[in-house]
Amino acid sequence: MAEAAGDMVSRRTRGLDRAFEILEFLRVKRQPMRPNEIASEIGAPRSSVYELVNLLLSHGMLDYQGGDGRVYLGRRLYFLGTAYAEQFDLMRECDRMLVRLAEETRETAQMCLLEGRKYTVAMMREGIRPFRISSNVGELVSIPWTASGRLLVSHLTDQEIIDFIPPEDFVLPDGRQMQPSEFIAQVRQASRDGYFTFNSEVENFTHCFAVPIYQADGTCIATLCLVTPREDGLRNRSAYLESLLQAASEISEKLGFHPQSRAVAAR
Repeated sequence: MAEAAGDMVSRRTRGLDRAFEILEFLRVKRQPMRPNEIASEIGAPRSSVYELVNLLLSHGMLDYQGGDGRVYLGRRLYFLGTAYAEQFDLMRECDRMLVRLAEETRETAQMCLLEGRKYTVAMMREGIRPFRISSNVGELVSIPWTASGRLLVSHLTDQEIIDFIPPEDFVLPDGRQMQPSEFIAQVRQASRDGYFTFNSEVENFTHCFAVPIYQADGTCIATLCLVTPREDGLRNRSAYLESLLQAASEISEKLGFHPQSRAVAAR
């Protein structure tokens, strides 16, 4: 009897894991797909994927979109996300700061996070200048390609960074191979400086600024960023960094972080 109950729990757990895998796959894919296509892409049995897709459809977690039986993320997820945003202070505070940064600098302001072993833009406010730079919110990008990446892994040891970042992600968009040791050196320098800036590896003619948002224990859990035309970014470097550092400091303090606590944690 107990063995049968254990088997049922195990099956339900596997089903939940697979259902979350389907939702995450569609989030990353960003287009409606047929259940058989989903099954093929994630390497799952078609029968179980069809069963889970029907269950997710019945609960509003998926909706039919695009015809031909294609499904995509459902309206119920929107309401869950809205409830999450209402209660999670970090997102609300970051949105307020992004508005302020975009108004102060006229540049594109972003809040960025780690998503699994990748970097992603979680929130964005475009500047009011005629020349605009946009990124796809939620798109997954290799960590070494980004200014924020140097800060978001700064709490890890050298070996943990090497184990965490897939080896192929050290190949930059132009095909150059970045040595992990070079990236780690930049991580440590960024941690000491409290920011990182560079000419973007992803977008030509842009300069990126990233500063850390720290939680109470001194771990960088997110970054505030500016993405600017290269010449403007270099010309206004000091002013832009000052705006970013002030905004990030205000959020970090509300999360319980104080600069001296980071100094103690680093010893």
